[in-house]
Amino acid sequence: MLRVRMFAGLLSTLIVLPVAKSVNADGVDQLVDVVVSLLGDNDKEIRALGLEQVRTASPGEAATKAFAATLPNLSPAAQVGLLKALTARGDNAARSAVVSLLNSTVDTNVRVEAIRALGDLGTSADLPNLLQLLGKGPMTERTVAKTSLARLPGPGVSLELASELARVAATTRVAMIEVLTTRRALEAIPQILVAAVSSESQVRKAAMASLGKMAGPMHVAGMVQGVLKATPGSERAAAEKQIMFVCARAADSATRSAPLVAAVKKLSPQQRLTMLSTLGRVGGSDARSEIEEAIKSRDSTRHSLGIRAISNWPDASIAPRLMQLAKTDPHSSHRTTALRALIRVAPLSDARTDDQRLTLLKQAMAMASADRERVLALDRARAIRTTAALRFILPYVSRVATAEQACLSIVELAHHRTLREPHKAEFDKALDLVIKTSKNATVIDRAERYKKDQTWVRPNK
Repeated sequence: MLRVRMFAGLLSTLIVLPVAKSVNADGVDQLVDVVVSLLGDNDKEIRALGLEQVRTASPGEAATKAFAATLPNLSPAAQVGLLKALTARGDNAARSAVVSLLNSTVDTNVRVEAIRALGDLGTSADLPNLLQLLGKGPMTERTVAKTSLARLPGPGVSLELASELARVAATTRVAMIEVLTTRRALEAIPQILVAAVSSESQVRKAAMASLGKMAGPMHVAGMVQGVLKATPGSERAAAEKQIMFVCARAADSATRSAPLVAAVKKLSPQQRLTMLSTLGRVGGSDARSEIEEAIKSRDSTRHSLGIRAISNWPDASIAPRLMQLAKTDPHSSHRTTALRALIRVAPLSDARTDDQRLTLLKQAMAMASADRERVLALDRARAIRTTAALRFILPYVSRVATAEQACLSIVELAHHRTLREPHKAEFDKALDLVIKTSKNATVIDRAERYKKDQTWVRPNK
């Protein structure tokens, strides 16, 4: 401790009294010399004192190089500390020393920290090395290389990354696409569109997810090819949603589907049928016209695809049509599909009041002939945060088939303190019923906590 105070006093004198400094032949001042000596000290506290000076004192390229030059002479633990301090210093004059250390060390912790440092101190010249690390080696190094690539400074880095996409293995390509997305590399969108029709499903998925975040209306036609290339099922559904995200960003909701509809019209008849589901997810009057034509068709396949498409509608404006189909479609499976879609859109937040949303959900519930749809309606009811929704749910606690979902929806409503506390007596009565009825330990625990005005933290999935 005495040595720490002694060195701290010396550093304070050198910082406060610049007249006491002398510049040596290499242009490195006396303060830097003292700090360099501290970095190699065996005492961890002394080293910490030196590292703090690296981060905050003696600015300039000469000082940075002097600090970085000590890296090869330090223990691995001290090297890690100095790499972190140099990164915080933010002067890429340390870059060459960091690269040399990375190429010469076998210590895992030092290598990881050197890779991390290149994300802030590196240049485009470090791209080949980081890409190599991204593609092979220990998973820890791959993960840090990915983070560093996302941060690597330089205006041409993203384009250089994009140009390498077609030359690397699928797993590396996925990581590179994620890096480009993090970098918000709009200039890389043409190459990502090519990746969206790759023969490897993992690459397609990553590319479409990236486009969903970065693409604009002018890229929708290319994304359509990604949907067509996607394997039917979960991959295609995910790809459709990415187009939905892009179109939803349009300033004018009335014309949000225009780029998609324009692209679909250029497809073959079979491809247009495939794209009906995507049109339904995007919505809009132009998309609906295409879907309604399919619903009117006497061809059973086309009619079925039209029902599925309109059931994907993104908002409650389609509710009257869904209600009509749920009542009148000649196929029972189609009526069920439309009813489930109605239950899904009924409580969506929009310009309607809470009472209007609940009224529509009650109408859908009244149309349900199976417990599966009743359970779905009870689940959706928790999105309407009112005491009226609580009263709607409550009777279903006493029905065996719907009891657990009703109990869960009640505790979900009770989770919101601003709703629960002004209506404590009503919620306490409902929570008592949940505690008595539910067989789910977590639901019971939540009900007991909310009765005591305690919090409950939703676990991370």
